[in-house]
Amino acid sequence: MAVKLTKYEKARVIGARALQIAMGAPILVKLTKEDFERIKYSSIEIAKLEFDSNMLPITVKRPLPSAK
Repeated sequence: MAVKLTKYEKARVIGARALQIAMGAPILVKLTKEDFERIKYSSIEIAKLEFDSNMLPITVKRPLPSAK
């Protein structure tokens, strides 16, 4: 990622992706059966792995200050 996210943005992105995974979205990282067992099939842990490997299809838009 080019821009560093705040801890709040990171939590929001991981939470949103974990919800997508829990609802049946395809997983974007390659995981073996042992990997799934190690993370106990947790959608949050899968979303964290996707976030760490920069595979998330989610962007963050920050509002810019208005020039008045």
